[in-house]
Amino acid sequence: MSIEVRNLVKKFEDKTVINDISFKVNDGEILAIVGFSGSGKSTVLKLICGLIPYDSGEVLTSQGDIAMVFQYSALFDSLNVADNIAFALHERKDLRKKYKESEIKNIVSQKLELVGLKGIENKFPSELSGGMQKRVSFARAIVTNPNIILYDEPTAGLDPMSSTLIEDYIVTLKKELNAASIVVTHQMSTITRTADRVIMLYDGKIVFEGTPYDLLQQNTPYTKQFVTASLEGPMKMQA
Repeated sequence: MSIEVRNLVKKFEDKTVINDISFKVNDGEILAIVGFSGSGKSTVLKLICGLIPYDSGEVLTSQGDIAMVFQYSALFDSLNVADNIAFALHERKDLRKKYKESEIKNIVSQKLELVGLKGIENKFPSELSGGMQKRVSFARAIVTNPNIILYDEPTAGLDPMSSTLIEDYIVTLKKELNAASIVVTHQMSTITRTADRVIMLYDGKIVFEGTPYDLLQQNTPYTKQFVTASLEGPMKMQA
């Protein structure tokens, strides 16, 4: 077990956003969480990594680091690529004195090479394309060799070729780190190219769980509506 969610509940004022959901993600596995906008997908990631508290239930994780890749990269504009990636190594109390500067430089170089961006340490985010910024955010996320990686809409705003590249790196990082990974997405290519299993949320509950193949079979009203992007079905868009 690397991630286990048990009977998780989260409310915002009088609205229940996550309503008694449970699932597991093992080491070396990618789980895709899908659903229409407002279904609670990103909230689940924030609950797992502790950005927001849950009201009841449990989130159990294996010992080690949890990395979060945000939807729009969230790089520091005033820092160059090397300093963005090394930020945790410089600022975390448990890591500040662990590495020499020469070692940090080597770690940054290794992580950039892993995401196919060797030699751009001195560039600033404004000098990079959206796809390159996303890959730098991947390198920053894995600088501590996490055993859990959470991706929030990793292909949002990218063209199809850049999306394919990002999807390939999600799989590569899973293999390199044997990480338990969760990908929040609504993009079918990301689901089919990266995920081992899929859960679908609607109204704060899990309404489908299975493989990407199971999802594509459209054997339930929920999967049929999601795959075909139909307005007709049990799921209603939030006003």
